[in-house]
Amino acid sequence: MSSSMNALATGRTVQLLIDGEWTPSESGSSTTEICRLTGEHVATVVAASVADVRRAVDSAEAASATWGTASPARRREVLQRAADLLAERSAQISAVMSAEMGAALGWCNFNVHVAVGMLREAAAQTYSMIGEVIPSDVPGLTALAVREPAGVVVGIAPWNAPLILGVRAVAMPLAYGNTVVLKASEETPCTHAAIVEALHDAGIPAGAINLITNAPEDAPAVVDSLIAHPAVRRLNFTGSTKVGRIIAEKAGKHLKRVVLELGGKAPMIVLADADIDAAVDAAIFGAFMNQGQICMSTERIVIDREVADEFASKIAERAAALRVGDPADPSTQIGPMVHEQACRHVASLVSDASEHGAHVIAGGGEGDGLFYPPTVLRGVTAQMRLYSEEAFGPVASIIEVDGPEEALRVANDTDYGLSSALFTGDVGRGLELARRIKAGICHINGATVHDEAQMPFGGVHDSGYGRFGSRAALEEFTETRWITVQSGERHYPI
Repeated sequence: MSSSMNALATGRTVQLLIDGEWTPSESGSSTTEICRLTGEHVATVVAASVADVRRAVDSAEAASATWGTASPARRREVLQRAADLLAERSAQISAVMSAEMGAALGWCNFNVHVAVGMLREAAAQTYSMIGEVIPSDVPGLTALAVREPAGVVVGIAPWNAPLILGVRAVAMPLAYGNTVVLKASEETPCTHAAIVEALHDAGIPAGAINLITNAPEDAPAVVDSLIAHPAVRRLNFTGSTKVGRIIAEKAGKHLKRVVLELGGKAPMIVLADADIDAAVDAAIFGAFMNQGQICMSTERIVIDREVADEFASKIAERAAALRVGDPADPSTQIGPMVHEQACRHVASLVSDASEHGAHVIAGGGEGDGLFYPPTVLRGVTAQMRLYSEEAFGPVASIIEVDGPEEALRVANDTDYGLSSALFTGDVGRGLELARRIKAGICHINGATVHDEAQMPFGGVHDSGYGRFGSRAALEEFTETRWITVQSGERHYPI
């Protein structure tokens, strides 16, 4: 098979990409991907072995001699062409993504749009590896700080925004001359294969981008072998805090740097002087887009008691009106969750909060298979699991406070620290409070869910460390070397 997208179109096999060739696993193993919503066969996915992982990393290491030394213009050309191919294939890729994860088409189309933009931004950054001349105290010595590719980068991408986060795992590392091995999510291997195929078809040298897919039960061994391979110099992972800790520990044993974007419990502060309608708009989008299965999702609405009644009434009405249904229907706003366990988790959090005194003002219940209704609870307190546990589902908590200082205390009362938002009519006060929120991101009068390819994206505390995004990624995926040139005679003490 020469093309992964051709395979997806006919429901056949997604193969590994190693050294520029689509290939089965060394053992011949594969796994079957089934759409959880319909039970239909999506694809047969090759299941890589540890030996396949070694071949992929060895291929990436060898390709450093071509891609790592390619001109910025050449790297830009490939990345721009890959962006064009993703855009041209958008309808097919959106359909594949929807079939894999049950996402509404609106979310799938948005993923394509953002992913294309990320590739174009990466193309623009190929000329940004700028060094500097550093003044030296030694006569005749010219000292240079030079940026170079780090080497082989492993990207481990999640399922919830597979195009956006799959492209993010590879685009900037490639722009800076690194070679990459992408380990696809077991939930969305077809979508991740589409990213790699676009780069392959865009003319990237053999081995510069490699794709590993695996059976779920093989994931620990595959990841261990990726981390341990001596040629791997950087890893980036987006996913749960639990798994992120494991990856960080294993990488630390090998003295390898990682970029981690992990879980979140994003607060949205609404002060008494806020535009309530604007805050409701942002909360609906932030809490319920992609069924709340976004790391930046608005999980805690921390609101001044003076305006809580008005806000609660409006958000409950809006949440109840959201259309839940078939993700293939363009009018659907809320699709199915990733699996029934995720639904049960959300239902258990809502049930626990209700038992401890919270009021369900929209949605709630046990859910229906893979579907859970957009849910809003009022009166959530620290005694409830929903206050501190990441829901990662379509549920928003309203926590009422008295004034900005209490709002700030509650917003910071979490182990997470990825995204946050703050609504106020006083931008000056908003900036002062934003600086005191313990999160990597804060949007004043905007939703917690927001990303742009050129922005420094990442969190603090249990939400991880390191930054994706354009120039911030330059620090993560390149090495700075010190090189000197001596002119004239040099005096040495001995």
